[in-house]
Amino acid sequence: MTHSLAIETQDLGRAYKIREAKKKEAKTLVALRDVSLQVPRGELFGLLGPNGAGKTTLIKILTTLLAPTAGWARVAGFDVARAPNQVRPRINMVSGGESSGYGLLTVRENLWMFAQFYGIPTKPANARIDELLATLKMSDRANTKSSDLSTGLRQKTNIARGFLTDPQVLFLDEPTLGLDVGASRDVRAFVRGWINADRARTLLLTTHYMVEADELCDHVAIINQGRVLACDAPANLKQRLQREAIFHLEVSPLKDSVLPMLQALPGVCQVTHHPADDRAALDFILADESVLGAVINTLTQADIRLLRLDKRAPTLEDVFVNLVGRSIEEVERADPSPA
Repeated sequence: MTHSLAIETQDLGRAYKIREAKKKEAKTLVALRDVSLQVPRGELFGLLGPNGAGKTTLIKILTTLLAPTAGWARVAGFDVARAPNQVRPRINMVSGGESSGYGLLTVRENLWMFAQFYGIPTKPANARIDELLATLKMSDRANTKSSDLSTGLRQKTNIARGFLTDPQVLFLDEPTLGLDVGASRDVRAFVRGWINADRARTLLLTTHYMVEADELCDHVAIINQGRVLACDAPANLKQRLQREAIFHLEVSPLKDSVLPMLQALPGVCQVTHHPADDRAALDFILADESVLGAVINTLTQADIRLLRLDKRAPTLEDVFVNLVGRSIEEVERADPSPA
């Protein structure tokens, strides 16, 4: 174990036995398979993948809430299965959409109560609560009952609770889930500032929002169907696609027969389709720019009108599509089950 690593996993796996009605043999569901990661201390590390990819299962193992069925994991230098009581005082966790405490208590009362659970003396606890509420732009809601808060403010209260203990390693599982654009921006700025203020801290973030991973994370692991497909700095992941040409097209509504024709064109590496009521968006990864002519010809022959065309730089969405063959949105539509 290298002491500079805050999180380390080796061939980590988790499988569930599911017994179906009227069947004698249990079915095995594999949520994680052969996950090997190294997260240096001081990093903001992202797990990027669709709902059901295994992100939450991985966090539950790393926070000692779930035992692995294969491999091992260490957090803050301690094995999560063999020494959970050494791991727990050094970590904290926030999940998007979870309850923010007791509804009859105010925001301040809830945070003070959690501070007592963690053994933080009253004076430093109150100072920390004031600081967190100010940073999250919630000072004016300190005396509001939690039951009267909006979804976004409840989630901000959860985030304040997670940071209250100033843990060595913090886990944020979809922290901006359900937040509006302004609240999400506040949370991202706060998270990045927390890491920058003390490089002894480490934060592991799970998200299926590409912009969030790109904007926040030092390194990103792309995960799908329980496997880590790639892990690198966001810029390096996108650099892999720089040699290819990426185009965004907006066209009149697409006929069902046209998409397979586009996918079959020589030089089309990937194409994703985003239908809407009055138009469709198509994102292409092409072997080179010359392939665009064949794409336009195919659309013209199919009576599809081109409304807009943009060449753009690669995004993490393009990296995911290149690895998986479908966008995160398409994967979630095909298999919406959580993991």
